[in-house]
Amino acid sequence: MGFLTSLLIRLGSTALAFWLATLLIPGITLETSSISEAIVTLLIVAVIFGVVNALLQPIIKTVGCGLYLLTLGLIALVVNGLLFLLTGYIADQLDLPFHVDGFWPAAVLGALFVGVVTWLLGLVLDRD
Repeated sequence: MGFLTSLLIRLGSTALAFWLATLLIPGITLETSSISEAIVTLLIVAVIFGVVNALLQPIIKTVGCGLYLLTLGLIALVVNGLLFLLTGYIADQLDLPFHVDGFWPAAVLGALFVGVVTWLLGLVLDRD
């Protein structure tokens, strides 16, 4: 499977995970009037989430290495929740109809849910 195909599969599975999160987790909302607008919004949010994670996650892990060791990795839930909340903030700034309301119920659960769903979809879909 080529690089572009793998990238598109990851983008689609992340967008699907975000859509499922809007349906299942209170505090994560997608306020669109059409299916095409929802698909475009979810794809853009998936790209934002991927860029935020790609740029900030390595820096945070390097700087906060001691906290990761001290908390046995549990600080990763907080970090992922903050990155999820940042994604919602950037989407708000771009006037996208995707909103994350609050840190504990929405952002942390949303980040955990999206991570697990994309991992599961990656196992099923991203095969050579």
